[in-house]
Amino acid sequence: MSHVHRTAAAYGPALVPVIKGNGYGFGRTTLHDLVVGTPALGRTVCVGSVAELADVPAGVTPVVLTPTLSPPLHARPGAAQGEVEPILTVGHPTHAAVLDDIGGPVMVKLASSMRRYGTTPDDLPELLAGVRDAGCTVAGFALHLPITGDDTDRMAEVESWLAVLDPIDGGRHELWLSHLAPESFHALSTRHPERRLRLRVGTMLWHGVPRIDALHLRGTVLQTREVRVGDTVGYHDSAVPVDGTLVCVGVGSSHGVRPLDHPEPHRRSPFHFDRRRLFLLERPHMHTSLCLVPAGDPCPRVGDMVDVQQPFIDVHVDELDWLP
Repeated sequence: MSHVHRTAAAYGPALVPVIKGNGYGFGRTTLHDLVVGTPALGRTVCVGSVAELADVPAGVTPVVLTPTLSPPLHARPGAAQGEVEPILTVGHPTHAAVLDDIGGPVMVKLASSMRRYGTTPDDLPELLAGVRDAGCTVAGFALHLPITGDDTDRMAEVESWLAVLDPIDGGRHELWLSHLAPESFHALSTRHPERRLRLRVGTMLWHGVPRIDALHLRGTVLQTREVRVGDTVGYHDSAVPVDGTLVCVGVGSSHGVRPLDHPEPHRRSPFHFDRRRLFLLERPHMHTSLCLVPAGDPCPRVGDMVDVQQPFIDVHVDELDWLP
């Protein structure tokens, strides 16, 4: 939690937490609860899609990052107490048209160099007209910046769009950005005091960039058995290449664990014990992965934990162990 508090302090009240996908390995519900219990994180969050609105607690305003072609099922404009009123994202007239007669606030997505969702400067007037025709109001503009390059490149993209927006709205609306270091974000805010800038932060907030040392994925060894070369094990009758110990680790595909993408087969196992990579006999399946420890090598025992090398954004954990 100390890292989360430091990041929130570095960006200040302009920070908007991002809670999407698998909740960055922690689970979306866990992070929503954390935001509710941490005043420095505010009461506005970004979620990935309208399907993720169901997790948002009462009293929190969600901004849906991905445009939708159908009205949200779990929220509605003018929501009563205990319901969620979302801010939906539109980046094309078709996104606005599906909200016809529904109304409510929308975030207008601006095209960045990523060339994903978002309107170009030439098409912005048509999109704003579509927003008005749908009975919606503009809550702000959003620019999703790429990870590649550096802050100089990203800030140049922001400046280019501000030159377009300023004559249109005179700085009345917020501009939401991404992937800027605190010092770069504050420098932009200082240069443009007439417009409130906000920064949505996900990976930097929950993991740190580079990732903080406090985050570790581990799996429990549930059973071991001696095997001999030529034995077959697992769903696919995988052949045992050497004498050793079969180690059953209680994590698998249901947790999002899979072989690493590496050209050398012996380096595809995500499992480690005693600073050694464990040999993975076959792909992880559901709740179990089968590893082999050659005879004479350090071998985990039942109840030991092995390290799991896997991106946090891919995994679904069974238990969170918060360090003091």
